[in-house]
Amino acid sequence: MQYQHLTQQWSSFSNAILAFAEQLGLRQQANLKSDVLWCDHVALRVNDIVLAESLLAEFKQRGEVISDSIVNGRAIYIIVLDEPLTLGDWQIDCVELPLPAKHYPQQGWEHIELVLPGNATSMDELDYALRLINPNIDTVLTNDSSIQVKRSAPHVEGEQLANPTIAFKQGDICIKLHSAGIKAVVASESTA
Repeated sequence: MQYQHLTQQWSSFSNAILAFAEQLGLRQQANLKSDVLWCDHVALRVNDIVLAESLLAEFKQRGEVISDSIVNGRAIYIIVLDEPLTLGDWQIDCVELPLPAKHYPQQGWEHIELVLPGNATSMDELDYALRLINPNIDTVLTNDSSIQVKRSAPHVEGEQLANPTIAFKQGDICIKLHSAGIKAVVASESTA
């Protein structure tokens, strides 16, 4: 897999992830008011260290690495792109490229990360922010058992910004919600 393969996958990934955002009731909120919810970055999954390093080299030709932190025992690179990717009405200027830690069933684009307003520092606050923009989320989840939900609080050594996460996964795609954008999280690492 090379960068060219990722660009070929982008259309089908975009269609699938936007349909999932619609199903979760998140896309409608983003369309109503851009400051309510925005797409912060997109993430890749690869199974081979050599492939990950090759893709990293290609991304470095198209942007700047702003972080190479260790998260949950593996390096994760954050690249700010010179030219953002378009996903519906969203312009995504950051890509997350983790080095492989386990085998993934599918390589390539895997998830997007959306930012909710409110600066939530706990899971309860993030749940509250989600329900403010989509009071029907529990009904959506109850009516579709194929949607898996995971709550976590990933942390990088030295990170000063709490960033609880709610992840919704269906099949091979995933949408994660945070209260802080990746650039703010990276900036908080450097103030430690």
